[in-house]
Amino acid sequence: MKFDHPSTLLASLSLAIASFTSVSALTTQFTESAIAQQAAPAVTTKSGAREIALAKHLRKIGAKLYTAYWCPYCHKQQQRFGVEANRQLEVIECDARGVRPQVQACRSKGIRSYPSWEINGKIYPGNQPLENLARFSQFRDRW
Repeated sequence: MKFDHPSTLLASLSLAIASFTSVSALTTQFTESAIAQQAAPAVTTKSGAREIALAKHLRKIGAKLYTAYWCPYCHKQQQRFGVEANRQLEVIECDARGVRPQVQACRSKGIRSYPSWEINGKIYPGNQPLENLARFSQFRDRW
């Protein structure tokens, strides 16, 4: 490519930089939106009557389960409840790359580990046995 005038060279260089910047911006935007759609593995276990009753009770009292889509312990916690009971739980995604993230809600509650439960205003970190959740929430049904 031959340039007769320095201004032509500068114009071509500016055009090349602008094109690169546009492509770079599109790539970044595409990557961020692709990352933002990360979902946790599907829950595959079946819920029993007690799991469903506990999940409904937890929902009724305003309990929340704070998770991250990539967290294996979060998945195990949800597997304990089963598919049907999980539909009753209020699950809060804490990672900005997850589906429907609520990062600010997690930060405002001081969530530092996953999973964490908020029950009656108190935070209980870790994968909890259902018996513990029943006790923490004062669930009246026998476990």
